[in-house]
Amino acid sequence: MTVEEAIQSGLTSLNLTKDDVVIEVIDEGKKGFLGIGKKSAQVSIEPSVAEEISEAVAETVAEIEAVETTEPVIVETVKTNSATEPAVKQLEDLEESEAITELALYLTNISKELGAPALVRIAREDNLIIFHLDSQKQGILIGKHGKVLNAIQYLAQVFVHRAAREKLSVVVNVGDYREKRQAILKRLAERTAEKVKRTGQPVFLEPMPAFERKQIHSTLSKDEAIQTHSEGDEPYRYLVVEPAKKRF
Repeated sequence: MTVEEAIQSGLTSLNLTKDDVVIEVIDEGKKGFLGIGKKSAQVSIEPSVAEEISEAVAETVAEIEAVETTEPVIVETVKTNSATEPAVKQLEDLEESEAITELALYLTNISKELGAPALVRIAREDNLIIFHLDSQKQGILIGKHGKVLNAIQYLAQVFVHRAAREKLSVVVNVGDYREKRQAILKRLAERTAEKVKRTGQPVFLEPMPAFERKQIHSTLSKDEAIQTHSEGDEPYRYLVVEPAKKRF
């Protein structure tokens, strides 16, 4: 099997195109002589980690930023002695448990609006509160290259930042997407570090959520030849990997 055949086979099995993946040739293989010593090519094919924000996401973010000073409210119907009247509940300065509950309801409504209703499960891991969205239409909630999921992640962060009394770190996950993504980010970090050390030039990664930038930073933190920092504004903030400054 040639390199091209190996690539095409991998793309077919993943149901992706070359534009959607990062391809690395591990072994170009050998033709051999009369069938002796023949060796198939080996390639590594990974989904692209580029996190370009789609027009739909950009519009959503713009709407949020436009009303940033508006207090989030929800209208509930309550029964009184005289009649049924609407009551306004302010979603601000909430205790942690209340904020988590309201965010779970918010994410449930988002999934319904997207046509992929989901059951929200809540788990804790270290200092993170993880909201797992269980849906029969996971692909809709994830989107190409995770664009939709990252948009939901951004909405969740904005929501909890405004509603919770204390700072809470939240992560939204669908299926095992975040776990797979974590493995991809680790390989990205390692390859980027090697490139920086080889060229002596900084590398600017694509915009990604804060906790993903933190994963890459954590992976490279023990490499004394490398340093990382973030630039830009959310949700377009990106990570810069560069050679460590020499100390004299």
